[in-house]
Amino acid sequence: MNTASCTSLRITYTPVRSHGPTRLPSTTLRHRQTRHKQHAAAASYYRGGTSRGVIFQPNDLPADESQWPRIFRHVLGGPDPYGRQLDGLGAGISSLSKICLVSPSARKDADIDYTFIGVGIDTPELDTSGNCGNMSAAVGPYAYDKRMLGDSIDYSSKREVTVRIHNTNTGVIIHSIFPVADGTSLPADTEPVSISGVPGTAAKVTLHFLRPGGAKTGKLLPTGNPMDVFSNHCVSCIDATNPSIFIQASSLGIPGPILPNTLIEMPSVLNELEHLRRQGAEAMGLLQADGTPYRSQPKIAMVSKPEEHTTLSGETLPASSVDLVVRFVSDGQPHRAIPLTGALCTAAAAQVPGTVVAELLAEERVMEGIVTLGHPSGMIRVDAVSDGEGGVKTVTVLRTARRIMDGVVYWEDGVRVELPRDVDVST
Repeated sequence: MNTASCTSLRITYTPVRSHGPTRLPSTTLRHRQTRHKQHAAAASYYRGGTSRGVIFQPNDLPADESQWPRIFRHVLGGPDPYGRQLDGLGAGISSLSKICLVSPSARKDADIDYTFIGVGIDTPELDTSGNCGNMSAAVGPYAYDKRMLGDSIDYSSKREVTVRIHNTNTGVIIHSIFPVADGTSLPADTEPVSISGVPGTAAKVTLHFLRPGGAKTGKLLPTGNPMDVFSNHCVSCIDATNPSIFIQASSLGIPGPILPNTLIEMPSVLNELEHLRRQGAEAMGLLQADGTPYRSQPKIAMVSKPEEHTTLSGETLPASSVDLVVRFVSDGQPHRAIPLTGALCTAAAAQVPGTVVAELLAEERVMEGIVTLGHPSGMIRVDAVSDGEGGVKTVTVLRTARRIMDGVVYWEDGVRVELPRDVDVST
């Protein structure tokens, strides 16, 4: 359409006489709707690795900490019986339903304290039993951008910065190394890198987890054995950065490179994995006061020897590209990538002779000294260094992170979202 025709175009409308307010069809509500005062707090929204979450500073939250659980649930939109977290910043899957609390640390070996909270999607549960390794990649840059690192940092320089993170969930110290420029972390003009499961590229964040063994139980091998037998299945219980249980996929009668959308349709396998996870939690001493295991700790993973397989993106990975194929399940959901602490725990298990992981590891590594793990979205490389005494000195991994939003987030004193009985939630 040319300019002349645009200027000659006319839009007309005919007014319609109003006959009063439109009345919607009456429906029967499940509950009476109530609304209360709205509150706000400073917050940031970050992607860390293949996870995403909301970051708060405790001083920005109400002094009464008993209010925090309700706030965290409301901010992320849970509990949502439809599993969508539509009324918050979550997205209906565990890797995107996360809260991080960051504050200056009083420890001599740390700059910041970082507490991770996993928020239930369709339940009110808040899980602080372990750390999220992926979100660990976000909290260092966050602390830098919020000027939480004291006067020792020159915020005008262009260089790499190391932030020492104390994860309060596990007690593990993490060194986060990332580029900065002109007072901002993760500048766009640094050499970009990509990680499987995240589209595009971003600035690199290197994470060193120091002395990760026994993060929750005090022992790398909580049962005292590299391999145990639960319900006629050989498993390995390992505690490094977060506790995990490993089982060979073929022991469950399924292929190692199975994809999440296939596994989720196999309730009998998922039920068996949960049964084994509960046995492992008891054997590792990881039960709650009521005798039940934590919802997401320990995690459980199926491992298998390298073989050619297809990722969620449709890419075909040759067997020679990985040292081990891994499929993690957390909170009853097959991971679409791999939890970072799960990858680190797998790499630590590879250093211990006699574990299920070590038995299945490729004889010739893809990269010397590195463990390359195949997961549903691609692969991840982890550097695990033995201490020479049967333990693990450090595990190191490369991640990326991105600040998505800085601002305020809102919640209300008491909200009950009432739905008509005949409501359609399919769209």
